[in-house]
Amino acid sequence: MRRKLAAGNWKMNGVKAQLAELDNIRKTHPNPAVDVLICPPATLLSDAVKTVSGYPMMIGGQDCHTANSGAHTGDISADMIKDAGGTAVIVGHSERREDHGESDAQICAKATTVMENGLIAVVCIGESLAQREAGETLSVIGAQLAGSVPDTASAAQLVIAYEPIWAIGTGLIPTLEQIAEVHDFMRENMIQRFGTDTANGIRLLYGGSVKPGNATEIFAVSNVDGALVGGASLTAADFCPIIAALEASAV
Repeated sequence: MRRKLAAGNWKMNGVKAQLAELDNIRKTHPNPAVDVLICPPATLLSDAVKTVSGYPMMIGGQDCHTANSGAHTGDISADMIKDAGGTAVIVGHSERREDHGESDAQICAKATTVMENGLIAVVCIGESLAQREAGETLSVIGAQLAGSVPDTASAAQLVIAYEPIWAIGTGLIPTLEQIAEVHDFMRENMIQRFGTDTANGIRLLYGGSVKPGNATEIFAVSNVDGALVGGASLTAADFCPIIAALEASAV
């Protein structure tokens, strides 16, 4: 049985005062029935790990380099994230793909490094509005899965997050049927590539304007094992209802 996962991506938001929100999550959900992951900016990584010490919350990075060390000014490695206490790394987020021109091959290399360091790789994929309107969604998703997910992936170290680019931060939400179509396609794609046992253990998250008001219906969709949440993960007031909705779907 796949354990549900509520993941939060703080993006380029948060200073030390923001860590109080982690305490608020802990107070509201002292013993969560689902996995919880928060990926703060790198400057807060170590402090976040200390803040949640003794509490079942994972802390992760938002990106990493393909190498563990070297002359790469401004970058952070999976080894550094692990050393800080992180247990997961987001790779291939649409903002990295668009803002930094990251290719599927680069994302695959990053995911490989993450896994080689014993961490969980949260691999993001998703189509643009133009691709959606052109009827290319599944072909785009298939190509991104083929190019971004390492052949060495295991269910324990791979999470796939489907984030339609056109829905991130816009308030636009795909229909439940559209979400189901992509998630069912991703599951079948993983079955064909890795076999039923491995594929059925890989968690598939939905991301793209997930909020307390729509979480329950999204989590009822087939093959949606949780969410990768952006803005709504910045405060416990918004994120805790999403955790609660996911817990309810796991019963």
